[in-house]
Amino acid sequence: MVRLLHHSDLEHVYDDPDRVGRLVGRLRALDGPDAVVCGTGDDLAPGVLALIERGRQALDLFEAAGTAVETFGNHDFDFGVKRTRSLVRASAPTWLSANVRRDGARFGADVGVQSSRLCEVDGARVGFLGLTDPDTAAMNPKAAGLTFTDPIDATRRVAADLRDGGATHVVVLSHLGAGDEALAHATDVDAILGGHVHSQRAEEVAGTLLTRPGAGGRVVGEVDLAAGTARLHEVGDAPTTTVADQFRGRADAAGLDEPIASVGTPMPRDDATTFGGECRVGNFVAEAFRVVGDADVGLVNSGGLRSGDPLSGAVTRADLVGLVPFEEPLTVAAVTGERLTEALSTAHGESLGFGEPDWWHAHLAGARLSYDAAAGAVRSLQVGATPVDPGATYEVALPDFLLRTNQEFPAFGPQDREREGPVQYEALVRYATDHGVEARTDGRVHVTGQTVVKQ
Repeated sequence: MVRLLHHSDLEHVYDDPDRVGRLVGRLRALDGPDAVVCGTGDDLAPGVLALIERGRQALDLFEAAGTAVETFGNHDFDFGVKRTRSLVRASAPTWLSANVRRDGARFGADVGVQSSRLCEVDGARVGFLGLTDPDTAAMNPKAAGLTFTDPIDATRRVAADLRDGGATHVVVLSHLGAGDEALAHATDVDAILGGHVHSQRAEEVAGTLLTRPGAGGRVVGEVDLAAGTARLHEVGDAPTTTVADQFRGRADAAGLDEPIASVGTPMPRDDATTFGGECRVGNFVAEAFRVVGDADVGLVNSGGLRSGDPLSGAVTRADLVGLVPFEEPLTVAAVTGERLTEALSTAHGESLGFGEPDWWHAHLAGARLSYDAAAGAVRSLQVGATPVDPGATYEVALPDFLLRTNQEFPAFGPQDREREGPVQYEALVRYATDHGVEARTDGRVHVTGQTVVKQ
Protein backbone atom coordinates (compact mmCIF):
# COMPACT_ATOMS: atom_id res chain seq x y z
CA MET A 1 0.00 0.00 0.00
CA VAL A 2 1.23 3.51 -0.86
CA ARG A 3 -0.49 6.56 0.62
CA LEU A 4 0.11 10.19 -0.27
CA LEU A 5 -0.58 12.82 2.41
CA HIS A 6 -1.18 16.20 0.86
CA HIS A 7 -0.99 19.78 2.14
CA SER A 8 -1.07 22.90 -0.01
CA ASP A 9 -1.57 26.68 0.04
CA LEU A 10 -0.72 26.87 3.75
CA GLU A 11 -0.26 30.64 3.35
CA HIS A 12 -1.47 32.31 6.57
CA VAL A 13 -1.71 29.10 8.63
CA TYR A 14 1.42 30.25 10.46
CA ASP A 15 -0.53 33.17 11.91
CA ASP A 16 -2.67 30.69 13.89
CA PRO A 17 -0.32 28.60 16.06
CA ASP A 18 -3.07 26.23 17.19
CA ARG A 19 -4.01 25.47 13.59
CA VAL A 20 -0.35 24.79 12.79
CA GLY A 21 -0.40 22.32 15.67
CA ARG A 22 -3.61 20.69 14.47
CA LEU A 23 -2.29 20.35 10.92
CA VAL A 24 0.97 18.78 12.03
CA GLY A 25 -0.89 16.52 14.47
CA ARG A 26 -3.19 15.22 11.71
CA LEU A 27 -0.27 14.61 9.34
CA ARG A 28 1.65 12.75 12.03
CA ALA A 29 -1.39 10.63 12.89
CA LEU A 30 -1.85 9.62 9.25
CA ASP A 31 1.85 9.12 8.53
CA GLY A 32 3.58 5.76 8.44
CA PRO A 33 6.11 3.67 6.49
CA ASP A 34 3.65 3.39 3.61
CA ALA A 35 3.06 7.16 3.35
CA VAL A 36 4.75 10.19 1.76
CA VAL A 37 3.94 13.73 2.95
CA CYS A 38 3.67 16.04 -0.07
CA GLY A 39 3.31 19.81 -0.49
CA THR A 40 2.05 21.52 -3.63
CA GLY A 41 3.01 25.16 -3.35
CA ASP A 42 2.18 28.50 -1.72
CA ASP A 43 3.50 27.00 1.50
CA LEU A 44 6.17 29.71 2.03
CA ALA A 45 3.82 32.72 1.73
CA PRO A 46 1.71 34.85 1.97
CA GLY A 47 0.75 35.77 5.53
CA VAL A 48 1.76 38.05 8.37
CA LEU A 49 4.44 35.82 9.87
CA ALA A 50 5.59 35.00 6.36
CA LEU A 51 6.22 38.71 5.74
CA ILE A 52 8.15 39.01 9.00
CA GLU A 53 10.29 35.90 8.51
CA ARG A 54 10.48 36.09 4.71
CA GLY A 55 9.26 32.50 4.34
CA ARG A 56 11.63 30.99 6.90
CA GLN A 57 8.71 29.98 9.16
CA ALA A 58 7.70 27.28 6.65
CA LEU A 59 10.94 25.37 7.15
CA ASP A 60 9.99 24.56 10.74
CA LEU A 61 6.59 23.28 9.61
CA PHE A 62 8.13 21.12 6.88
CA GLU A 63 10.41 19.51 9.44
CA ALA A 64 7.66 18.99 12.02
CA ALA A 65 5.24 17.58 9.43
CA GLY A 66 7.79 15.35 7.72
CA THR A 67 7.19 16.89 4.29
CA ALA A 68 9.27 14.87 1.83
CA VAL A 69 8.56 16.55 -1.51
CA GLU A 70 7.37 20.04 -2.41
CA THR A 71 6.82 22.16 -5.52
CA PHE A 72 6.57 25.88 -6.24
CA GLY A 73 3.43 27.99 -6.11
CA ASN A 74 3.21 31.55 -7.39
CA HIS A 75 3.52 32.95 -3.84
CA ASP A 76 6.66 30.96 -3.11
CA PHE A 77 8.49 33.71 -5.03
CA ASP A 78 6.95 36.58 -3.02
CA PHE A 79 10.33 37.55 -1.56
CA GLY A 80 12.27 37.21 -4.80
CA VAL A 81 13.95 34.28 -6.51
CA LYS A 82 17.17 34.75 -4.52
CA ARG A 83 15.26 34.27 -1.25
CA THR A 84 13.38 31.29 -2.69
CA ARG A 85 16.70 29.66 -3.58
CA SER A 86 17.97 30.25 -0.06
CA LEU A 87 14.86 28.68 1.47
CA VAL A 88 15.06 25.69 -0.86
CA ARG A 89 18.68 25.12 0.12
CA ALA A 90 17.80 25.21 3.84
CA SER A 91 14.56 23.20 3.83
CA ALA A 92 14.00 19.51 4.50
CA PRO A 93 11.83 18.52 1.50
CA THR A 94 13.17 17.81 -1.96
CA TRP A 95 11.80 20.57 -4.19
CA LEU A 96 10.59 19.35 -7.58
CA SER A 97 10.01 21.37 -10.73
CA ALA A 98 9.59 20.01 -14.23
CA ASN A 99 8.60 23.31 -15.85
CA VAL A 100 10.23 26.29 -14.09
CA ARG A 101 13.29 27.58 -15.93
CA ARG A 102 15.83 30.35 -15.52
CA ASP A 103 18.37 31.27 -18.18
CA GLY A 104 17.41 28.14 -20.09
CA ALA A 105 18.11 25.75 -17.20
CA ARG A 106 16.00 24.22 -14.44
CA PHE A 107 15.43 26.83 -11.77
CA GLY A 108 17.34 26.11 -8.56
CA ALA A 109 19.18 23.05 -9.85
CA ASP A 110 22.33 24.21 -8.03
CA VAL A 111 20.51 24.38 -4.68
CA GLY A 112 18.83 20.99 -4.96
CA VAL A 113 15.73 21.48 -7.11
CA GLN A 114 15.08 18.35 -9.16
CA SER A 115 12.68 17.78 -12.04
CA SER A 116 11.56 14.49 -10.46
CA ARG A 117 12.28 12.07 -7.66
CA LEU A 118 11.90 8.30 -7.47
CA CYS A 119 11.03 7.07 -3.96
CA GLU A 120 10.89 3.54 -2.53
CA VAL A 121 7.69 3.36 -0.49
CA ASP A 122 6.52 0.14 1.17
CA GLY A 123 8.00 -1.99 -1.61
CA ALA A 124 6.74 0.21 -4.46
CA ARG A 125 8.65 2.71 -6.58
CA VAL A 126 6.79 6.03 -6.75
CA GLY A 127 7.91 8.78 -9.10
CA PHE A 128 7.11 12.42 -8.27
CA LEU A 129 7.34 15.52 -10.46
CA GLY A 130 6.39 19.14 -9.83
CA LEU A 131 4.54 21.76 -11.91
CA THR A 132 3.86 25.48 -11.51
CA ASP A 133 1.25 27.66 -13.20
CA PRO A 134 2.86 29.12 -16.36
CA ASP A 135 1.22 32.49 -15.59
CA THR A 136 3.27 32.87 -12.40
CA ALA A 137 5.65 35.44 -13.83
CA ALA A 138 2.68 37.56 -14.91
CA MET A 139 1.02 37.21 -11.50
CA ASN A 140 4.07 37.81 -9.32
CA PRO A 141 6.60 40.52 -10.23
CA LYS A 142 9.11 38.91 -7.85
CA ALA A 143 9.20 35.93 -10.22
CA ALA A 144 10.56 38.11 -13.04
CA GLY A 145 13.27 36.31 -14.98
CA LEU A 146 11.64 32.91 -14.66
CA THR A 147 10.06 31.13 -17.61
CA PHE A 148 7.63 28.23 -17.55
CA THR A 149 7.35 25.44 -20.07
CA ASP A 150 4.07 23.81 -21.04
CA PRO A 151 2.98 21.63 -18.09
CA ILE A 152 1.43 18.88 -20.23
CA ASP A 153 4.56 18.51 -22.37
CA ALA A 154 6.74 18.55 -19.25
CA THR A 155 4.61 15.89 -17.57
CA ARG A 156 4.63 13.58 -20.56
CA ARG A 157 8.41 13.82 -20.85
CA VAL A 158 9.25 13.41 -17.16
CA ALA A 159 6.60 10.75 -16.52
CA ALA A 160 8.03 8.66 -19.37
CA ASP A 161 11.52 8.98 -17.86
CA LEU A 162 10.18 7.91 -14.46
CA ARG A 163 8.43 4.88 -15.96
CA ASP A 164 11.63 3.96 -17.79
CA GLY A 165 13.43 4.26 -14.46
CA GLY A 166 11.17 1.69 -12.86
CA ALA A 167 8.38 3.80 -11.35
CA THR A 168 5.26 1.74 -10.65
CA HIS A 169 3.29 4.92 -9.93
CA VAL A 170 3.71 8.50 -11.19
CA VAL A 171 2.43 11.39 -9.09
CA VAL A 172 2.26 15.07 -10.05
CA LEU A 173 2.67 17.79 -7.44
CA SER A 174 0.69 20.51 -9.18
CA HIS A 175 0.19 24.21 -8.61
CA LEU A 176 -1.83 24.60 -11.79
CA GLY A 177 -5.25 25.12 -10.22
CA ALA A 178 -7.94 24.67 -12.85
CA GLY A 179 -5.35 23.13 -15.18
CA ASP A 180 -5.33 19.88 -13.21
CA GLU A 181 -8.32 18.48 -15.05
CA ALA A 182 -6.78 19.05 -18.49
CA LEU A 183 -3.56 17.49 -17.21
CA ALA A 184 -5.43 14.39 -16.07
CA HIS A 185 -7.06 13.96 -19.48
CA ALA A 186 -3.85 14.55 -21.43
CA THR A 187 -1.27 12.50 -19.50
CA ASP A 188 -0.70 9.04 -18.09
CA VAL A 189 -0.22 9.65 -14.37
CA ASP A 190 -1.72 7.94 -11.35
CA ALA A 191 -2.43 10.95 -9.15
CA ILE A 192 -2.41 14.74 -9.28
CA LEU A 193 -2.06 16.51 -5.95
CA GLY A 194 -3.32 20.01 -6.70
CA GLY A 195 -3.18 23.51 -5.30
CA HIS A 196 -3.50 27.18 -6.33
CA VAL A 197 -7.31 27.18 -6.50
CA HIS A 198 -8.62 27.06 -2.94
CA SER A 199 -11.74 24.96 -3.41
CA GLN A 200 -11.44 21.40 -2.10
CA ARG A 201 -11.77 18.25 -4.15
CA ALA A 202 -11.07 14.52 -3.89
CA GLU A 203 -12.16 12.50 -6.89
CA GLU A 204 -11.11 10.54 -9.94
CA VAL A 205 -10.75 12.36 -13.26
CA ALA A 206 -10.04 10.39 -16.45
CA GLY A 207 -8.65 7.52 -14.41
CA THR A 208 -6.40 9.83 -12.36
CA LEU A 209 -6.87 10.43 -8.63
CA LEU A 210 -7.02 14.13 -7.87
CA THR A 211 -6.98 15.94 -4.52
CA ARG A 212 -6.98 19.60 -3.55
CA PRO A 213 -7.06 20.42 0.19
CA GLY A 214 -7.86 24.11 -0.14
CA ALA A 215 -6.07 26.87 1.74
CA GLY A 216 -5.01 27.61 5.28
CA GLY A 217 -4.15 24.16 6.59
CA ARG A 218 -7.70 23.16 7.54
CA VAL A 219 -7.75 19.93 5.54
CA VAL A 220 -5.27 17.19 4.62
CA GLY A 221 -5.65 15.14 1.44
CA GLU A 222 -4.98 11.40 1.36
CA VAL A 223 -4.55 9.27 -1.76
CA ASP A 224 -4.26 5.48 -1.52
CA LEU A 225 -2.63 4.44 -4.77
CA ALA A 226 -3.20 0.72 -4.23
CA ALA A 227 -6.87 1.07 -3.35
CA GLY A 228 -7.47 3.81 -5.94
CA THR A 229 -9.13 6.15 -3.46
CA ALA A 230 -8.85 9.84 -2.61
CA ARG A 231 -10.27 11.57 0.45
CA LEU A 232 -9.95 14.66 2.61
CA HIS A 233 -9.45 14.81 6.39
CA GLU A 234 -10.33 17.76 8.62
CA VAL A 235 -7.33 18.54 10.78
CA GLY A 236 -9.38 18.22 13.98
CA ASP A 237 -9.48 20.12 17.25
CA ALA A 238 -6.50 18.88 19.25
CA PRO A 239 -3.26 20.68 18.39
CA THR A 240 0.20 19.21 18.80
CA THR A 241 1.12 21.47 21.70
CA THR A 242 4.87 21.53 21.16
CA VAL A 243 4.45 22.63 17.54
CA ALA A 244 1.80 25.23 18.41
CA ASP A 245 4.09 26.60 21.13
CA GLN A 246 6.97 26.75 18.64
CA PHE A 247 4.99 29.21 16.50
CA ARG A 248 3.25 31.09 19.28
CA GLY A 249 4.57 34.58 19.83
CA ARG A 250 6.88 34.71 16.81
CA ALA A 251 5.15 37.81 15.44
CA ASP A 252 4.94 39.65 18.77
CA ALA A 253 8.18 41.56 18.32
CA ALA A 254 6.90 43.17 15.12
CA GLY A 255 4.36 45.27 17.02
CA LEU A 256 1.49 44.18 14.81
CA ASP A 257 -0.93 43.64 17.69
CA GLU A 258 -1.76 47.35 17.90
CA PRO A 259 -5.57 47.83 17.71
CA ILE A 260 -6.62 50.03 14.80
CA ALA A 261 -10.42 49.86 14.93
CA SER A 262 -13.23 47.58 16.02
CA VAL A 263 -15.99 45.53 14.42
CA GLY A 264 -19.28 44.90 16.20
CA THR A 265 -20.93 42.24 14.04
CA PRO A 266 -18.28 39.72 12.93
CA MET A 267 -17.18 40.21 9.32
CA PRO A 268 -16.65 36.83 7.59
CA ARG A 269 -13.78 36.47 5.11
CA ASP A 270 -13.83 32.80 4.15
CA ASP A 271 -13.72 31.83 0.48
CA ALA A 272 -17.46 31.13 0.34
CA THR A 273 -18.03 34.74 1.34
CA THR A 274 -15.42 36.52 -0.77
CA PHE A 275 -16.12 34.49 -3.92
CA GLY A 276 -19.88 34.39 -3.31
CA GLY A 277 -20.81 37.92 -4.42
CA GLU A 278 -21.00 41.28 -2.69
CA CYS A 279 -19.82 41.05 0.93
CA ARG A 280 -18.89 43.36 3.76
CA VAL A 281 -15.17 42.63 3.77
CA GLY A 282 -14.96 43.15 0.01
CA ASN A 283 -16.80 46.46 0.30
CA PHE A 284 -14.47 47.58 3.11
CA VAL A 285 -11.30 46.85 1.14
CA ALA A 286 -12.63 48.35 -2.10
CA GLU A 287 -13.69 51.53 -0.27
CA ALA A 288 -10.32 51.78 1.46
CA PHE A 289 -8.60 51.50 -1.91
CA ARG A 290 -10.89 54.12 -3.47
CA VAL A 291 -10.42 56.65 -0.67
CA VAL A 292 -6.67 56.20 -0.14
CA GLY A 293 -6.09 56.10 -3.90
CA ASP A 294 -8.26 59.20 -4.37
CA ALA A 295 -9.97 57.46 -7.28
CA ASP A 296 -13.45 57.27 -8.77
CA VAL A 297 -13.75 53.51 -8.25
CA GLY A 298 -12.19 51.01 -5.86
CA LEU A 299 -11.78 47.44 -7.08
CA VAL A 300 -10.36 44.37 -5.37
CA ASN A 301 -10.36 40.85 -6.76
CA SER A 302 -11.81 38.14 -4.51
CA GLY A 303 -8.58 36.17 -4.68
CA GLY A 304 -6.74 39.18 -3.29
CA LEU A 305 -8.68 38.84 -0.02
CA ARG A 306 -7.08 36.10 2.01
CA SER A 307 -9.42 33.83 3.91
CA GLY A 308 -9.29 33.49 7.66
CA ASP A 309 -11.27 33.90 10.83
CA PRO A 310 -13.88 36.69 10.77
CA LEU A 311 -12.82 40.20 11.68
CA SER A 312 -14.44 40.71 15.05
CA GLY A 313 -13.99 42.97 18.05
CA ALA A 314 -10.66 44.78 18.14
CA VAL A 315 -9.05 44.79 14.70
CA THR A 316 -5.28 44.99 14.80
CA ARG A 317 -2.65 45.96 12.30
CA ALA A 318 -1.87 42.24 11.97
CA ASP A 319 -5.50 41.55 11.01
CA LEU A 320 -5.34 44.12 8.22
CA VAL A 321 -1.94 42.95 6.99
CA GLY A 322 -3.25 39.38 6.97
CA LEU A 323 -6.25 40.39 4.86
CA VAL A 324 -4.01 41.55 1.97
CA PRO A 325 -0.51 40.30 2.90
CA PHE A 326 1.29 41.33 -0.28
CA GLU A 327 4.22 43.69 -0.64
CA GLU A 328 2.87 45.27 -3.77
CA PRO A 329 1.35 48.70 -4.18
CA LEU A 330 -2.14 49.97 -4.47
CA THR A 331 -2.22 51.35 -8.01
CA VAL A 332 -4.50 53.83 -9.72
CA ALA A 333 -5.33 53.02 -13.33
CA ALA A 334 -6.94 55.41 -15.84
CA VAL A 335 -9.38 53.62 -18.16
CA THR A 336 -12.31 54.60 -20.34
CA GLY A 337 -15.82 53.68 -19.34
CA GLU A 338 -15.88 51.26 -22.23
CA ARG A 339 -12.81 49.41 -20.94
CA LEU A 340 -14.04 49.45 -17.35
CA THR A 341 -17.26 47.80 -18.53
CA GLU A 342 -15.26 45.29 -20.57
CA ALA A 343 -13.12 44.43 -17.54
CA LEU A 344 -16.11 43.90 -15.27
CA SER A 345 -17.82 41.76 -17.88
CA THR A 346 -15.22 39.10 -16.99
CA ALA A 347 -15.82 39.24 -13.23
CA HIS A 348 -17.77 35.97 -13.21
CA GLY A 349 -15.95 32.65 -13.00
CA GLU A 350 -17.49 31.38 -16.25
CA SER A 351 -15.52 34.08 -18.07
CA LEU A 352 -12.14 33.38 -16.47
CA GLY A 353 -9.60 30.60 -16.55
CA PHE A 354 -8.94 31.00 -12.84
CA GLY A 355 -11.01 29.42 -10.09
CA GLU A 356 -14.40 27.79 -10.13
CA PRO A 357 -17.11 28.64 -12.70
CA ASP A 358 -19.58 29.94 -10.09
CA TRP A 359 -17.14 32.29 -8.36
CA TRP A 360 -17.59 36.07 -8.34
CA HIS A 361 -14.32 38.00 -8.57
CA ALA A 362 -15.04 41.75 -8.24
CA HIS A 363 -15.69 43.86 -5.15
CA LEU A 364 -16.43 47.52 -5.86
CA ALA A 365 -16.65 50.92 -4.23
CA GLY A 366 -17.92 54.06 -5.92
CA ALA A 367 -19.80 52.01 -8.49
CA ARG A 368 -22.93 49.91 -8.89
CA LEU A 369 -23.05 46.92 -11.22
CA SER A 370 -25.78 44.67 -12.57
CA TYR A 371 -24.41 41.52 -14.19
CA ASP A 372 -26.19 38.77 -16.11
CA ALA A 373 -24.30 35.51 -15.47
CA ALA A 374 -26.32 33.57 -18.03
CA ALA A 375 -25.37 36.03 -20.78
CA GLY A 376 -21.91 36.80 -19.41
CA ALA A 377 -22.61 40.51 -19.76
CA VAL A 378 -22.82 43.73 -17.78
CA ARG A 379 -26.42 44.97 -17.89
CA SER A 380 -25.77 48.29 -16.18
CA LEU A 381 -22.86 50.10 -14.57
CA GLN A 382 -22.85 53.35 -12.63
CA VAL A 383 -19.89 55.33 -11.35
CA GLY A 384 -21.13 57.48 -8.52
CA ALA A 385 -24.80 58.14 -9.27
CA THR A 386 -24.34 58.38 -13.04
CA PRO A 387 -24.41 55.67 -15.73
CA VAL A 388 -20.91 55.04 -17.00
CA ASP A 389 -19.93 57.08 -20.07
CA PRO A 390 -18.08 54.80 -22.54
CA GLY A 391 -15.88 57.66 -23.73
CA ALA A 392 -15.08 59.21 -20.35
CA THR A 393 -11.95 58.37 -18.36
CA TYR A 394 -12.25 56.97 -14.85
CA GLU A 395 -9.62 56.41 -12.21
CA VAL A 396 -9.72 52.94 -10.64
CA ALA A 397 -7.75 52.10 -7.47
CA LEU A 398 -6.86 48.41 -7.55
CA PRO A 399 -4.08 45.92 -6.71
CA ASP A 400 -1.15 46.37 -9.06
CA PHE A 401 -1.38 42.63 -9.72
CA LEU A 402 -4.51 43.18 -11.81
CA LEU A 403 -2.54 45.21 -14.33
CA ARG A 404 -0.01 42.41 -14.80
CA THR A 405 -2.05 39.22 -14.98
CA ASN A 406 -4.15 37.85 -17.82
CA GLN A 407 -6.00 35.48 -15.46
CA GLU A 408 -8.35 38.11 -14.06
CA PHE A 409 -9.79 41.24 -15.69
CA PRO A 410 -7.67 40.87 -18.86
CA ALA A 411 -9.01 44.15 -20.25
CA PHE A 412 -6.65 45.95 -17.84
CA GLY A 413 -2.95 46.20 -18.60
CA PRO A 414 0.30 47.88 -17.52
CA GLN A 415 -0.36 50.73 -19.95
CA ASP A 416 -3.27 51.82 -17.72
CA ARG A 417 -1.06 52.50 -14.68
CA GLU A 418 -1.32 56.19 -13.79
CA ARG A 419 0.25 56.34 -10.33
CA GLU A 420 1.17 54.15 -7.38
CA GLY A 421 0.04 54.49 -3.79
CA PRO A 422 1.14 52.78 -0.60
CA VAL A 423 1.48 49.03 -0.11
CA GLN A 424 -2.04 47.58 -0.05
CA TYR A 425 -2.13 46.69 3.64
CA GLU A 426 -0.85 50.17 4.52
CA ALA A 427 -3.80 51.56 2.58
CA LEU A 428 -6.14 49.50 4.77
CA VAL A 429 -4.40 50.71 7.94
CA ARG A 430 -4.67 54.35 6.84
CA TYR A 431 -8.34 54.03 5.97
CA ALA A 432 -9.25 52.04 9.10
CA THR A 433 -7.47 54.56 11.32
CA ASP A 434 -9.58 57.42 9.92
CA HIS A 435 -12.85 55.68 9.06
CA GLY A 436 -12.98 52.36 10.90
CA VAL A 437 -13.57 48.90 9.49
CA GLU A 438 -17.35 48.58 9.68
CA ALA A 439 -19.00 47.97 6.31
CA ARG A 440 -22.37 46.85 5.02
CA THR A 441 -23.78 45.38 1.85
CA ASP A 442 -26.11 47.61 -0.14
CA GLY A 443 -26.79 45.81 -3.42
CA ARG A 444 -24.00 47.55 -5.31
CA VAL A 445 -23.22 44.24 -7.08
CA HIS A 446 -26.30 42.46 -8.40
CA VAL A 447 -25.83 39.17 -10.24
CA THR A 448 -28.71 37.51 -12.08
CA GLY A 449 -28.88 34.26 -14.00
CA GLN A 450 -27.31 32.23 -11.21
CA THR A 451 -27.77 31.77 -7.48
CA VAL A 452 -24.91 33.55 -5.74
CA VAL A 453 -24.46 32.67 -2.08
CA LYS A 454 -23.80 35.56 0.31
CA GLN A 455 -22.66 35.15 3.88
